[in-house]
Amino acid sequence: MGFLDKITGVRWGVHPHDDHKRPAADVPLRVMPIPATLCVPLLQHVGAPAKPVVAVGDKVLRGQLLASAQGNVSAPVHAPTSGVVTAIGAVTAPHPSGLSFDAISIACDGEDLAVATSEMPDPLSLAPDEVTRQIAAAGIVGLGGATFPSAPKAQLGRKHAVETLIINGGECEPYLSSDDCVMRARAEEVVDGIRILMHATGAASALVGIEDNKPEAIAAMRAAAKPFDAIRICPVPARYPMGSDRQLVEVLTGKQVPAGARTATVGVLVNNVSTCAAIHRALRHGESLYRRIVTVNGGAVMDPGNVLAPIGVMVEDLLAFVGLKETPARLVMGGPMMGAALPHARVPTVKGCGGILALSAAEIAKPEPSPCIRCGSCVSACPMGLLPLEIAARVKAGDYDGADAQKLDDCLACGCCAYVCPSHLPLVHAFYHAKGELWKRAQQKKRNEFTKGLAQARTARLEREARERAEAAARRKAERAAQQAAQAAAAAE
Repeated sequence: MGFLDKITGVRWGVHPHDDHKRPAADVPLRVMPIPATLCVPLLQHVGAPAKPVVAVGDKVLRGQLLASAQGNVSAPVHAPTSGVVTAIGAVTAPHPSGLSFDAISIACDGEDLAVATSEMPDPLSLAPDEVTRQIAAAGIVGLGGATFPSAPKAQLGRKHAVETLIINGGECEPYLSSDDCVMRARAEEVVDGIRILMHATGAASALVGIEDNKPEAIAAMRAAAKPFDAIRICPVPARYPMGSDRQLVEVLTGKQVPAGARTATVGVLVNNVSTCAAIHRALRHGESLYRRIVTVNGGAVMDPGNVLAPIGVMVEDLLAFVGLKETPARLVMGGPMMGAALPHARVPTVKGCGGILALSAAEIAKPEPSPCIRCGSCVSACPMGLLPLEIAARVKAGDYDGADAQKLDDCLACGCCAYVCPSHLPLVHAFYHAKGELWKRAQQKKRNEFTKGLAQARTARLEREARERAEAAARRKAERAAQQAAQAAAAAE
């Protein structure tokens, strides 16, 4: 009997009374028609942005490379359809700040012509390094939201001799059901992607964690994984944030990942179910990552559901496809707990976008904060075992070093503490503020140390130059004295 079989529940996290996943989760998957324009961002992943390899005016085909990876931690981007490159420049980033980042704009021609692909060899017959190379070439990143490039993660698995793959099918955020849709509709693709990842990383087994509020996905995945003894489907309690890698690893294996360490250090590697499906399509069909399933949900949406959409489609076009019944009071990319509020709908989707929420005014209404009553609810809910009320008290007092000493850096910003707080305190906002202040201090310290280093180098240079001048003067004096002595000796003769 394994650890998971013995587990009876978890004490951390929260379980929203209404997860708002339905009806979006239960309607058939829809395919979005290609819009008139697409804006494909160059930075859709952790690491360095991709470097454009096309120019304005170039004609491109679906699946064609638009920008290549820069460095080990980067990922290329590809054209989601055929058309003409109309611009390479700044567009609004999917971030509350409304700042911009670079993207390649394409005027779609409506023909959706694709690049020619050759017959793909069986990936399970290839060397692991070649599998990793093909994963990298397809631009695959973590589709659960972290967007870490999948190729270096697989290499990390081999480096640390990973024994077990943890496949994240938790999808614990309210409203979202894109991973649920992938597991229901494409279970065979997910399982095949898992097998390919096991081959690439050298892992001997895989545990697929799926929250027990997704019975249809569990059944579909069990049927698909039945022929493969090394792949085990593991229902886990429906508890937010079960989709966090550290929490899922602990629930499935009993192992705790040390603070500041990666999961690979304890012999496991975590990947998302949608990532596995993308790996299947890349290694079996030569399809780079240029589209994904996105949940479009919220009180302002007329027909919520899951949509197969090209990456780079504008949020406003995606919302127009599903329809709106009222003007959204807030737009969110991702889930309501950890997603990013959007400044407007003229924002492109990215590889890590699992959902777009158009929330009504009633859904975002929140009571005014009141003083903390020190009930400890936030402490019980914290999945990292922190003391949110103590951290918040130090932040309020401006004691950022004290907040840091309370392990602020381990905070996931999952929002569990704020969700359960009966005083409705904006705890996560306080933690973000404190992290920002600590970051600014760290940057200022680096600048000070750099300036100090420059000053010390200047002082050392001036001292060296003065010493060299003194030594040169002494040599000249000695030479003159020797010359005068020689002249005196010659005169005496």
